[in-house]
Amino acid sequence: MAPAAASSRLLFLCLAVAATAGVLQARAQPDSNGFISIDCGLPGTASYVNDGTKLAYVPDAGFTDAGTNQDISAEYMSPTLSRRYHNVRSFPDGVRNCYTLRSIVAGLKYLLRATFKYGNYDGLGRPPIFDLYIGVNFWTMVNVTDADSAIILEAIVLVPDDFVQVCLVNTGSGTPFISGLDLRLLKSTLYPQANATQGLVLLGRMNFGPTNSTAIIRYPDDPHDRVWIPWVNTAAWNSVSTTLRVEDIADDDMFELPTKVLQTAITPRNASANIEFSWDPDPQPKDPTPGYVANMHFSELELLPGSAARQFYVNLNGKPWYPKPYKPMYLISDTIYNSNPGRGFPHYNISINATANSTLPPIINAVEVFSVIPTTNVGTDSQDVSAIMAIKAKYGVKKNWMGDPCVPKTLAWEGLTCSYSISSPPRITSLNLSFSGLNGDISSSFASLKAVQYIYGDNPNLCSNGNSCQTTKTKSKLAIYIAVPVVLVVVIVSVAVLLLCFCRRKKQGPTSNSVKPQNETPVSHAPPAGGSSYPESSLQLENRRFAYKELEMITDNFQRVLGRGGFGYVYDGFLEDGTQVAVKLRSDSSNQGVKEFLAEAQTLTKIHHKNLVSMIGYCKDGDYMALVYEYMSEGSLQEHISGNGRNTGFLSWRQRLRIAMESAQGLEYLHKGCNPPLIHRDVKAANILLNAKLEAKIADFGLTKAYRENDTHMSNTLVGTLGYVDPEYAHSAALFQKHPSHNVTPPLPIFNIGKSCNSAVQPTTKSDVYSFGVVLLELVTGRPAILRDPEPTSIIQWARQRLARGNIEGVADPRMPGDHDVNSVWKAADVALKCTAQASAQRPTMTEVVAQLQECLELEEARRRRRQRPVLRLQRVRS
Repeated sequence: MAPAAASSRLLFLCLAVAATAGVLQARAQPDSNGFISIDCGLPGTASYVNDGTKLAYVPDAGFTDAGTNQDISAEYMSPTLSRRYHNVRSFPDGVRNCYTLRSIVAGLKYLLRATFKYGNYDGLGRPPIFDLYIGVNFWTMVNVTDADSAIILEAIVLVPDDFVQVCLVNTGSGTPFISGLDLRLLKSTLYPQANATQGLVLLGRMNFGPTNSTAIIRYPDDPHDRVWIPWVNTAAWNSVSTTLRVEDIADDDMFELPTKVLQTAITPRNASANIEFSWDPDPQPKDPTPGYVANMHFSELELLPGSAARQFYVNLNGKPWYPKPYKPMYLISDTIYNSNPGRGFPHYNISINATANSTLPPIINAVEVFSVIPTTNVGTDSQDVSAIMAIKAKYGVKKNWMGDPCVPKTLAWEGLTCSYSISSPPRITSLNLSFSGLNGDISSSFASLKAVQYIYGDNPNLCSNGNSCQTTKTKSKLAIYIAVPVVLVVVIVSVAVLLLCFCRRKKQGPTSNSVKPQNETPVSHAPPAGGSSYPESSLQLENRRFAYKELEMITDNFQRVLGRGGFGYVYDGFLEDGTQVAVKLRSDSSNQGVKEFLAEAQTLTKIHHKNLVSMIGYCKDGDYMALVYEYMSEGSLQEHISGNGRNTGFLSWRQRLRIAMESAQGLEYLHKGCNPPLIHRDVKAANILLNAKLEAKIADFGLTKAYRENDTHMSNTLVGTLGYVDPEYAHSAALFQKHPSHNVTPPLPIFNIGKSCNSAVQPTTKSDVYSFGVVLLELVTGRPAILRDPEPTSIIQWARQRLARGNIEGVADPRMPGDHDVNSVWKAADVALKCTAQASAQRPTMTEVVAQLQECLELEEARRRRRQRPVLRLQRVRS
């Protein structure tokens, strides 16, 4: 066995950071250090100075025009709580809300730090989860797990423009908020791993060797205001220190550590032991397998006699990380770092162990560990951005005009159409300002939108100059000058007409974000063979409407089948911009008709949640009907449980728990986030789809109905899938009788569609809870909803019998890779049995299910931490 390593846990003490948090500059621009420091939610216009750092905090009103100021609850206030955590700015409206930091230098590197303390500011007691972006590039997911902890997130990026935006994106799991935002200028030579295509997200920055656990080092000791957390454990480590200055190894030092950090270090108390620290990967919604870089900082602090030698190896997971023995230099700082991120390891363990020739144990002064994020997404053309931002400011346009105008496409500004090219930034090509109610004279910034070809107006209060703006005048037109490419056929009566007239022009041909008018007559096509003509509906949808010929092009004439359901076949396709989609085309032999098609389409235009499959568009073209969805590359949960998934392995217990949690959150949204509540009515493993990151999303809303208590008008036609149907809704005998579908390979088809069942009870939200309980049992056991051994048996009955005997090992799926926490499996199985109680009144709500599954996840995460040897642990945690 390897020698025992002197060890402990390395925790990121966010509270300590909060206690000495620096403050920001009073103006809405960088101070003399290149710093911007914002107290988000601070009322008024006055700034204040922090006693420790002598930096000034400023209110955030000059950086964003959205959100509301809120104070945290009094119970979370304390005399030692940093002032910047007393208040927050929350963003209940809009999907994306941004801070814009201006007057910075394009092409330089900056450190961005965002802080969050929920403090139950809204009185709801529901900490949110949301995404954070730097400009158009994903930064990280903000997961606020409790009201009292402070979260500190830091990134180092190269900023390509003279401004940078930090955006909070609502992902459907609570209202985004923020406590503070810092920007710190860095030299362009610092942190070589950060470049034009890659940014760094801090996992941990530790200072080894101080004897005071509260001795955080930051500005002014660190001129870049990095926050160095002390690590103190006198039982495991010897502290080494000096009062002499430690010099950089070269004039162009790539990290510029503060002398105060380098003046302390640690060595193992057991001279034959190693120094070890480790971390687990922190998967993100946009990056399920993050890569990591580490910077290990060394300096010899003891003047060694000639007979002594300190030399060591640095290993990662037992293999050389640095290729040769390393010897630190006396009072000279040096750094070992990797440029190519390490990726794909389930666990990262750094071991620093002495060589055979070394007479002294290893030493280390400080360490920084970062995950890497791509920064390759390109924002809208800078001239277009400047122009549209000026237009926004002049007319006070609100709507969703936050962040980049065109990127990402799903958050493009309302009223804009953009063109996208692989080789150049997106351009704004048309504006529809009819919704805006603009007033005053016409902004000259319209002329800077050089790529604009079409402008739609209907703003009668706009005029060509301020003196002519009279309310008694007749309706005027938007007057602007547009630079149009010569190739366009434009009838110009005169320059004056072009300047004073509102240009209206209809663009020919479909575009990637165009919507056909709802009253447009569909293109005539021959009906499907054997099909009949269906009446046109009053379908009112905001999503893109496709013609059947477009679907033929998108799917390459329906070449690749992804699957088949009650509605018909699902085909693989690609939109014009390369976005992969799934096209669900109704078959003329489908047992689901126009009613179900319209129900699903209407439902998906109204519901939006990260754990519900999104509809991109629809086709209602004569007799052709189709729905176009986001592409879910990993197929259905049913495929993964049965072992027929698109990957080759089985899901781990941790993956299963996360899928269960995400599916439960989707159902909770339908039940709690919609008014009236929506009942899915066909929850099953085949209707839970997985994307490339194995994120779960509920699909197939053809049977979804609004639920109103005591509603006597809901049809009691029996719908659902064999094995998943609520026994209070359908007679229990119907679930277990011999049925032709027993010989069908799962997923089983919808049964009894259209068959009247007068004795059935109306379905409720607890019907979905029952079905979800069956899915949860499938995740635990790896078995289908209906077992055949040899007679058809419900998985519920099968599991209850074994769990009643305490036989969890005989219930858990033996194909799950790796080990798992038995208590977590027990708890999940217990939740599933409660969900599948015969009486609906005894079943939990989906909100309660989400809370229970969160506890299961916490048990599993605790096991993962215990599994590793007790070593110095790097992790981003709450204070």
